[in-house]
Amino acid sequence: MSTSRTVDRAFETALYDTADDALDTAASLLAADPAADAELAARGAEFVAAAWRRGWQPADLVRVVRRELGPEHVRSVAALIRAQAPHDRPRGPRWAAQLDALPDGAAPPRTDRFSHAGAVLELYRLLLRLPALEPLVAGEKAGGGREGRPESRALARIRALLAKAEATGYPQEAEALSAKAQELMARHSVDEALLSAHAPSPDAPGACRIGVDPPYEQAKAVLLDAVADANHCRAVWNEPLGFSTVVGFEADLEAVELLYTSLLVQAEAAMTKAEAAQRAGGRGRTKTFRQSFLAAYAHRAGTRLRAAAQAATADSGSAADVDLLPVLASREVAVTERLERMFPETTTTRLRGVSDAAGWTEGTRAADHARVGRHRPLA
Repeated sequence: MSTSRTVDRAFETALYDTADDALDTAASLLAADPAADAELAARGAEFVAAAWRRGWQPADLVRVVRRELGPEHVRSVAALIRAQAPHDRPRGPRWAAQLDALPDGAAPPRTDRFSHAGAVLELYRLLLRLPALEPLVAGEKAGGGREGRPESRALARIRALLAKAEATGYPQEAEALSAKAQELMARHSVDEALLSAHAPSPDAPGACRIGVDPPYEQAKAVLLDAVADANHCRAVWNEPLGFSTVVGFEADLEAVELLYTSLLVQAEAAMTKAEAAQRAGGRGRTKTFRQSFLAAYAHRAGTRLRAAAQAATADSGSAADVDLLPVLASREVAVTERLERMFPETTTTRLRGVSDAAGWTEGTRAADHARVGRHRPLA
């Protein structure tokens, strides 16, 4: 039997039948034919290419495989993505950054061919059933991208400031660093808006996907939504697939990615510290405390982010030679129109599990310490 026929029979047996015995039968076929390994890997690269055509990106594939399967499958999909990369057209710096961030694709020593073949088939089952996603770049087919400019000096400074805010153990220092980062974000956004307004071909809004991982993903999605709103973007959460799609202009999308990641790191560190104090006092409702903590953190951070962004924008507008409001208004309309084209039907979700008063109080306090505006925390 040819190696191609071996793989075809294995796929017919396992990929379209979810029964365990079908998977075992197909794995036995592949394990008995070592010559089929190269063909099996080539088919995997085809599955990856098909995922790109359906709107998926490297980080999306790694995220869904990590959620649904295990570490061996993550290593395998990373190796497939790397194998497919030389055959892809250039897709821009965001795509390239995702390739650079892929987990190690080197597989550990295998114990037996049967187990390895079974894991590969489980991965291919998942890749075969991936739904189509919304294209992230207007005017291009699913999975596209655009070449962008190198990271600006402002974004490099913002990234460095937020890294220091995450690393420091002193709340006051974190406040000062985060405040400076938000100030730079607001100025950078205004500069980009004014440059685009006077360019021969003004920029159009784009989109990116940001992972919202369990546990407590509802509260994390609320935090991401608040960060997006404060930075002239809109976010739509896909709960089953574990990510939010953020729509906005490129400079604002970069700010949202940086700030959300930083605030989440700070929130989780503050939550761990507050929870330890609660346990020392004899309380044991860990799950409800954490859920309420993160919900309060997201609510409070959103309020303060919006206030800080409005103040910074007003300051920038008063210093500009042109009226900034029409420029920002037109960009807001463009973002809303892009969002509605991508997601003509959305629903709202009620935040569940917020019932711990102590968690809410501590989460609010932590959000005040992690503030990113230039004003003193509220009493």
